[in-house]
Amino acid sequence: MSHKSLIPGTHFQRVIACTLLGVAVTANALSLSDLSNQDASAGLKAALDKGSTVAVSKLGVENGFLNNDKVKIQLPSVLEKAMPILKMTGKGQQLDELVVSMNRAAETAVPMAKPLLLNAVKSMTLTDAKNILSGGETSVTEFFKQKTAAPLSVKFLPLVKGVTDKAGLSSKYNAVMGQVQKFGVVPEQEATVEGYVTQKTMDGLFLMIAEEEKQIRRDPLGAGSAAISKVFSLLK
Repeated sequence: MSHKSLIPGTHFQRVIACTLLGVAVTANALSLSDLSNQDASAGLKAALDKGSTVAVSKLGVENGFLNNDKVKIQLPSVLEKAMPILKMTGKGQQLDELVVSMNRAAETAVPMAKPLLLNAVKSMTLTDAKNILSGGETSVTEFFKQKTAAPLSVKFLPLVKGVTDKAGLSSKYNAVMGQVQKFGVVPEQEATVEGYVTQKTMDGLFLMIAEEEKQIRRDPLGAGSAAISKVFSLLK
């Protein structure tokens, strides 16, 4: 009688439960189908936790955004296009200050993401695990986006607004945008500084989570977690 016939549940559950029954397989023969629910869940949750923790720790500090060219918040596209004209009108220094202030606001907001990201990890279901395992090289990041993008926006926006208001950034931004509107239409997502910075903060956070995920996939052993190594070594 085969081992599978002794295991109750769905086909997927039977396949990944093999290791729980102590089925002996060599390291070279091990595949994703031999992982138990517990192993797969533990490995994926460890990867989710590591990816989010590293991303937040790198971004949620002074110069975390400003000195990282991958996520640095630049001027909105409409301001970039109008840059030559604005500099001619003596707005160059104001624009430089605007860039620094926007990145400072993002650095302040990012730590607020940690609880939501951890809750997403805890809420991972078997279906989520299957999607991550069968997804591409950033399927962990896509899981985070699906679970946290909307609540992150709600949480970030008032905090970013508080920082930008305190720094007088809103008035500076609106003043510059008022001049730019003379030369063209301002896109809706760039209309307010808090809306623009909130979106760019989330973009930067997810990008850094994706970077960490790719590193885990490249070097599972280097992640320093037996659970991560057990799952992601099989995805290489």
